[in-house]
Amino acid sequence: MEAILQETSISRRRKRLKSVKDGAGLGDAYGATLERIRAQGGEKTKLAIATLTWICHSERPLQVDELCHALAVEIGTVDLDPENIPPIATLLSCCQGLIIVDKEASTVRLIHFTVREYLCSHPDLFFKPHSAIAEACLTYLNSQQVKSLSSHSLPDHQSMPFLGYSSRYWGTHANKELSEHARTLALGLLSHYEDHVSAVSLLKQVPDTQNIVDICSSPRFSGLHCASFFGIDELVAALMDGRCCEINRQDCVDCTPLSWAARNGHEGVVKLLLGRKDLDPDRPDRRDNTPLSWAAYNRHEGVVELLLGREDVDPNCPDKYGRTPLGWAAVRGHIRVVELLLEREIVDPDRSDEDNRTPLRSAAVKGHEGVVKLLLEREDVDPNRPDEKDRTPLGCAAVEGHEGVVKLLLGRKDVDPDRPDNRDSTPLLWAAHNGHEGVVKLLLGRKDVDPDRPDNRDSTPLSWAANNGHEEVVKLLLEREDVDPNRQDEDNRTPLGCAAVEGHEGTVKLLLGRKDIDPDRLDRNDRTPLRSAAVKGHEGVVKLLLEREDVDPNRRDEKDRTPLGCAAVEGHEGVVKLLLDRKDVDPNCPDK
Repeated sequence: MEAILQETSISRRRKRLKSVKDGAGLGDAYGATLERIRAQGGEKTKLAIATLTWICHSERPLQVDELCHALAVEIGTVDLDPENIPPIATLLSCCQGLIIVDKEASTVRLIHFTVREYLCSHPDLFFKPHSAIAEACLTYLNSQQVKSLSSHSLPDHQSMPFLGYSSRYWGTHANKELSEHARTLALGLLSHYEDHVSAVSLLKQVPDTQNIVDICSSPRFSGLHCASFFGIDELVAALMDGRCCEINRQDCVDCTPLSWAARNGHEGVVKLLLGRKDLDPDRPDRRDNTPLSWAAYNRHEGVVELLLGREDVDPNCPDKYGRTPLGWAAVRGHIRVVELLLEREIVDPDRSDEDNRTPLRSAAVKGHEGVVKLLLEREDVDPNRPDEKDRTPLGCAAVEGHEGVVKLLLGRKDVDPDRPDNRDSTPLLWAAHNGHEGVVKLLLGRKDVDPDRPDNRDSTPLSWAANNGHEEVVKLLLEREDVDPNRQDEDNRTPLGCAAVEGHEGTVKLLLGRKDIDPDRLDRNDRTPLRSAAVKGHEGVVKLLLEREDVDPNRRDEKDRTPLGCAAVEGHEGVVKLLLDRKDVDPNCPDK
């Protein structure tokens, strides 16, 4: 505000305001604020710098009570002093307006994103911030108050608000900067980690493990598991030298230390663990995921290479759902991992999971063109192999509208472009159903594709496109002479009837533009397109149909009810008005 008010005219103030909103020209203001912070002296300056350190370098936004409790920790002390917790008002005051409380999220954040950029551009301001945060977290976890907590349940957030963050992220900070003091504190924690409450807190915050019912049961998450999870080479090496090190020990979710290191992409730790002769590098977890499966899933290329270099690692080992490492890499679109796996001669590139989903099918449904291309180059990959719905890779790509993948598959001479699935739906029908215009164009360009082939409900591609209001697709299909615009489905409803009942005016207009269209054809229940639109209150469609001389506005349905009667029942005033404007409409016509 001071910087803006110092300008001498309204125009200059507006320009300065705009630059402030964009973050430009704020360096001087931030510099002046830091000088005021330093001028406070003593504990206030220390508290402000510590606060800014946490906010700038924490792994996620901190809630108010988390930050206050973190700042209360005195590095190296055994006991936590509740009287040392600073109030949020003190933090706000000490930071001289650089931080605010986000009331919606209850988190503390910087006043503007450019504050972080400015502060982090001054390396002298924060001395080894990650090391300092790691030491604070570890001091907290090694305190008597935390060590005395039961490892069979978690305390509520209000009583121990800093437990969640310190448990989940101490290792992340330590992995970036590990001081000698942090190393000592970490080894102290990890020496009895399986009985520590932070082990449970950590696992509860990890995807795929937080809902495990027996997460607090034995065998527990050991110190070696934890160090491998965070990927801290120095700590892993120290723990591996211990007499009681069980290198293949499985935790409560049946993960070994190697599984955690591979899952999180920690190459250094993986190398250390693979150096042990007694290591089992292929031991699966509770879901039968091996370390290689996890590395492939998460695109950790270096770890994949290390594991594939082992003869005692099975690259085809499936998980409980039958999906192999190649299957996971394909569904996730990890091209380089797929390449590494395909380089192994014993890898089966066409192995399906329990739902008959091959790697090619998985890549096709997700639109991963690079992976599809790699797999199609293999002679031992069947491009027509159907999944559990009898849908081919081409069908899957067509459903999702992945034009690039469709092009690649259609480039194969041995791909059947018109093969139906278990609902007799062809790739063209699915593309039309979902309005994928580009895919429809590609398929209509093939002579071996029937553009009017119905599914098991006798609905054609045109029926589905009309029903869902995909005008551009309807246009493409109507350009074909071999498409019947009056073809009825299992309910005897025509494409016009489908569009009318859904109120798609543009589609109705397109269909009525055809000379060979029957605008008054009845469905199974003697409902005309006009009746269907009237009962739904689609005024625009009703208006279009009433403009046709070959539409009978008094034609009755299965209940002997006219379009006017149907609109009146539903209370559609606009439709009733349109019908009453017709001289040939009988306003007193009774139903049965």
